[in-house]
Amino acid sequence: MVHWKQNLLRVWFAQFLATGGFCFATPFIPFYIREIGVSEPTQASMWVALFAAAGNLALFLSAPCWGFISDIYGRRLMVLRACFVCGMLMPLMAFVPGVESLVVIRFMVGLFAGTVTASQILVSSNTPMEKRGFALGTLSSAVFGGRMAGTFMGGIVVDAFGYRAAFFICGIMLITAGLIVLFGVTERFEKTTTLRRKMTGFKFRLPEFGEVWWILLLVMLMGFAVRFDAPFMPLLVETINGPDKAATWTGIIDSLSAITGIFAGPLLGWLADRSSPQRIAMWSAGMAGLLMIPQGLAPSLVTLAVARFGMIFFASGLMSVFQIWLAKSTPDSKRGMLFGWATSVKSCGWFLCSLAGGAVAMNLGVRWVYFCAAFVFLTLVPGIRIVSRLHAQKDQSPAPAPDADAAPAHP
Repeated sequence: MVHWKQNLLRVWFAQFLATGGFCFATPFIPFYIREIGVSEPTQASMWVALFAAAGNLALFLSAPCWGFISDIYGRRLMVLRACFVCGMLMPLMAFVPGVESLVVIRFMVGLFAGTVTASQILVSSNTPMEKRGFALGTLSSAVFGGRMAGTFMGGIVVDAFGYRAAFFICGIMLITAGLIVLFGVTERFEKTTTLRRKMTGFKFRLPEFGEVWWILLLVMLMGFAVRFDAPFMPLLVETINGPDKAATWTGIIDSLSAITGIFAGPLLGWLADRSSPQRIAMWSAGMAGLLMIPQGLAPSLVTLAVARFGMIFFASGLMSVFQIWLAKSTPDSKRGMLFGWATSVKSCGWFLCSLAGGAVAMNLGVRWVYFCAAFVFLTLVPGIRIVSRLHAQKDQSPAPAPDADAAPAHP
């Protein structure tokens, strides 16, 4: 087998295990928070929000730093860092004396997490240019497949053996993923500088992306909308069906929804290539927003599952469409930096939505989380249209005179 294909296969298995490991335990945190002493619904919603916000804030702060270090020491090391450190930290959640310690550990996990981004960069940098689309698309199926398997099996394990068993299995799966990368994956990377040399004279400044910053603002809003309801899904399942087997039913619904994510990205991305990324993004955001509403009104788990299946389809494809839009709006020389910033602003959206979702759940109830998420998705539609027109005006602006020697206004 060709070298890059061997690497892809092994990284695929590692990413499947890593994503499955995280999803083995984290979707059921609202129930675990109640088990360790927070029984009052308003307080439980607040701590669920803080738990989610802690991880997202840590990822927002650390992701640019790890990307900076990966350019110096290689991408394989970043995958190993995420798998091994998180594999040791996650089982510690089984021993927390209180919910405050749980939030602190979640923040620490967020600082060292990032298996998906690290794996994407590793695969991309070691795959021929003409095969990178196929390789990254294949890797994305490991993420959704791992989520599907992890939430399904995790719900069963939680109800059968308890939450602490799920945390230990999570750690084992993450460390196993790290061992696959350590002994099975090689990287063509030549170190050309050192961290000390790279930091000499370093000054932080925002990159000159021009109008693309407006797309990044939409990416942040998209991250805000997509994760707005996620921490509160188990509480909605319990509200509809009662506490009996709530973790199992949450796992089943989440795993069924993950199936659609496997197909959504490639399909909507294919449509965006043949149509317009902006048009597909508007339809995706609008449909995701409309399908949020029946989830908030759901009288049964069947209604919830069907509506969530459709919503996840459009929401999962939305990021793929934004990536295509960003790629078409940026020269190759700035694309790597741009996607790093896209990850950072998306994490910022996740952090803000955790706090906002918690405030809504505490004051209005868990069902209102879904109505507010619908509103955020629907506000993306006019936002995408406005930014699309800004780019159209830029593309139609008069070109400089043929004999002009001056540099363009927006390099």
